[in-house]
Amino acid sequence: MPIRKQATLRTIAAELGLTVQTVSKALKGKPGMSEATRQLVVQTAVKQGYYTKEQIRSLRFEHIAPYPNERLRFLLVQTKEGAVYNRLLLQGLHDRFASFGHRIELLPLPRNIKTEDMPGWIEDSGIAYSDGIFISPGLTPKAWEPHLFGLPLPRILLSFPPNGVKIDSVIWDVYEAAFQSVAYLRSLGHERIMYVGDVHLHPGFILRWQAFCHAMSLFGAEAEPSAHSISERNAHPKWREELRQLMVRHSPTAIVCGVDNEVSIVYGICCELGWRVPGDVSLVGFLNEQPDTLPLFTRPLLPIRQTGYRAADRMLWRIANPTLPYEHIRIQGDFCVGQTTAARQPYQ
Repeated sequence: MPIRKQATLRTIAAELGLTVQTVSKALKGKPGMSEATRQLVVQTAVKQGYYTKEQIRSLRFEHIAPYPNERLRFLLVQTKEGAVYNRLLLQGLHDRFASFGHRIELLPLPRNIKTEDMPGWIEDSGIAYSDGIFISPGLTPKAWEPHLFGLPLPRILLSFPPNGVKIDSVIWDVYEAAFQSVAYLRSLGHERIMYVGDVHLHPGFILRWQAFCHAMSLFGAEAEPSAHSISERNAHPKWREELRQLMVRHSPTAIVCGVDNEVSIVYGICCELGWRVPGDVSLVGFLNEQPDTLPLFTRPLLPIRQTGYRAADRMLWRIANPTLPYEHIRIQGDFCVGQTTAARQPYQ
């Protein structure tokens, strides 16, 4: 096994062409440089496996070796190949594990498989020979979940845990994101706010709607379900036309679109109706990433990559502390004000 080269302030500075003093200031959070430079220094430190004394103390407190002798292999299991959040989760996991020398690999689960064939597939896949698995959101079919939850190895669920399941979980906080969205629109004077998004498919979708209703209630406006597009999409193949009619009927001054792949649809309907964004209607969209095909969207910044990064720490903690209680961690993100929202006009 090759000997790991110890990272120092000098090796980081040499790679970036900076002074040791600048690198030290960046890692300690001191002023005197741009945020871009600070982020570059931090990213390089992580890549080289550099740890401050405080970070080493924290890792040792949790029984995690900062420079482990044994290199571990983990799997991210998923059934939605190509989903943006899976790519971002994998990136976050890789970034964190790289600093320890561990590996993370992607293992796609077959979608068209009978429930009774799942145990055999899991055995043939070699999952049991990994050091731990990360279970991505949105597994299809959901029958995969109990088979994966019951595996006798460390498991981290990258989603909201079902009731009664004994498993650690790490997820980006969509409840807080939905609440932030309503609070911001209300601060601009909007009262007729419509919610658009399937609230049946995943637990996270349900929580977004619940947070929307909670926020609307706190701000003095109850959310009547019939005024919002929350139906199960698969059960309503013509839901796009139904959404268009609903928008015309209720004429909202603002819309919160809670599902990534529906944001462009909502924006397109607004264009078809001749509604100016944000002149006539303000839009907030739950986007995993900002696409080039849309204007800069006002949106909650979903910390998906950061969730993967944090989940890697939780996996190493679980391996080091196998008997401690399970924990559920929600990662809160910031809010981005883009070009799709504006204060409510007096005549609306």
